[in-house]
Amino acid sequence: MFTKIITTALFAGFITGVVSAIIQLVFLQPILLHAELYEIGSLTHFGDDSSQVANHDMPFDFQRNGLSILFSALIYTGYAFILVALIAYVSSVGLVITNARAVLFGICGFFTVHLAPSFGLPPELPGAAAAEVIPRQIWWFFCVLATGVGIWFISFGKKLLYVILGISLILIPHIIGAPTPEFFVGPTPPELASHFAARALAIGGMAWILLGYLCGYFWRKENF
Repeated sequence: MFTKIITTALFAGFITGVVSAIIQLVFLQPILLHAELYEIGSLTHFGDDSSQVANHDMPFDFQRNGLSILFSALIYTGYAFILVALIAYVSSVGLVITNARAVLFGICGFFTVHLAPSFGLPPELPGAAAAEVIPRQIWWFFCVLATGVGIWFISFGKKLLYVILGISLILIPHIIGAPTPEFFVGPTPPELASHFAARALAIGGMAWILLGYLCGYFWRKENF
């Protein structure tokens, strides 16, 4: 069982991480590079276009992009270990992991790690106004933990009390509120920030659906 968990997580996580990183390089990195020009002052929001950098394209950075792919593979492999451990547990109590159920596990993972925390701390571009790092990290971990446990109670609780408790856990971090900056100022245009946040969440959702499916697929393979 332990070997099966490791091999399933490694295969599913690595594939998902690489696919996610490639999609990010195509659709997300151009927005990041554009925002960095505002951060360093090469572009100015509401500035005179004639005096600004006309070409936002930058040469392909093999080191930066290679590290991005590596870190993405490592992150999603870590997520896969958590997901496969949960799949192994529910399998041990008789739940059959079909494709649909595996994808649902992935969707719940996306809601827990990406969507719920973004309600308080949306994905941020370079140069965006933000609160101190430590309070944001503490709130993020608390939100993820409360959301994950809440979803588990709702999904597997056999009494209404568990459902109510699960919903309450999901809501508590947002009732408390995420740390916010004292002033909402920054050089990055809000239109660019909203575009980045939308694409980041969309890519995250796709990646988690793929991760859930692959975890279920490799888990069912008898050779594993």
